[in-house]
Amino acid sequence: MSATTYRSADVDGFKVFYREAGQPGAPKLLLLHGFPSSGHMFRDLIPRLADRFHIIAPDLPGFGQSDMPGREAFTYTFENIAKVIGRLTEVVGFDRFAIYVFDYGAPTGFRLALSHPERITAIISQNGNAYEEGLSDGWNPIRAYWEDASSANREALRAMLTHDTTFWQYTHGVPDTTLVSPDGYSLDDFYLSRPGADEIQLDLFGDYKSSVALYPSFQEYFRTHRPPFLAVWGKNDPFFLPPGAEAFKRDIPDAVVRFFDTGHFALETHASEIASAIAEFLIHKS
Repeated sequence: MSATTYRSADVDGFKVFYREAGQPGAPKLLLLHGFPSSGHMFRDLIPRLADRFHIIAPDLPGFGQSDMPGREAFTYTFENIAKVIGRLTEVVGFDRFAIYVFDYGAPTGFRLALSHPERITAIISQNGNAYEEGLSDGWNPIRAYWEDASSANREALRAMLTHDTTFWQYTHGVPDTTLVSPDGYSLDDFYLSRPGADEIQLDLFGDYKSSVALYPSFQEYFRTHRPPFLAVWGKNDPFFLPPGAEAFKRDIPDAVVRFFDTGHFALETHASEIASAIAEFLIHKS
């Protein structure tokens, strides 16, 4: 079993922290985390895949151990996050790779695919959405902010940055919550509590509107390039609904869709099953 190493790369002056495992000659796999997490969310997945793939799992800009410059120095949009991660792949020599996208990892990874479709060998989406029907009513407070970026609507979103909400994201829809380690949501709470992190996350809530606007472009990419596609979905996710997973098959008829009886953070309870699905899928597509 390949050990996981912990590294940082200088990406045009921006420090990006990442986890790495596997052998450099193996097929490459880029893991992209979501809100409000970090590459730590892949701690149980990486060891299960490292014997077959060369893996990197970066912390997105403003998350985890990567740089979190002030908002006056870096504009926190998904476009800018994708540009940093795209350059990271070049810095570390990931020329062609599969991507695993979760939550915020989807608007990041799908932008990479739009920019450089020739680099993408396959896509695994774990509750990473690209269709309107995948958005639940849980997005309504954020939608209100998209429609009216008032101070009141922005302040209302602070409830999504509390410990109780983070804990709920990890445990909602999980039949046996004793399987959910407190390490994940406790670490997320730590990162969210850093000075300035709240305003950055509120900016990203607002900018997610730009990703929804790109859904038609993402879908056109799927139809045009037909990347090998696997959806592994926590079916009880309160944010990204199962119809969003099924919708990928409209544009990629050969897409494989697997549902698991768990919530948003499916790897907390089903890392072994998801790893097996990924390994089987990528080996058959390689």
